[in-house]
Amino acid sequence: MLPALIVVLAAALWAIQAVSAQLECVDAARAAARAAARGEPLDQVRDVARSATHPDAQVDVTRDTETTKVQITVQVRPAWGSSLPAVRVSASATADTES
Repeated sequence: MLPALIVVLAAALWAIQAVSAQLECVDAARAAARAAARGEPLDQVRDVARSATHPDAQVDVTRDTETTKVQITVQVRPAWGSSLPAVRVSASATADTES
């Protein structure tokens, strides 16, 4: 019974870690979209997004005359099981481009 309880606890902790990473991605995408919409350089926007999430996050920024979109994707692995498959979490945010 105890091994099953440990497995369930480990899975719950991994789920909490994935949800936490998802929320970080949402917040970082919103902040990056606002910064990009204001006209800040895209390299700086990517750095801001990565500093708010994980350094290995994939950050895609698309800016045109009307809208700015930021998509952030992170692979989350449990700290206790690096050989386990990663969970992919992502978030996007869109803002009106300021002129």
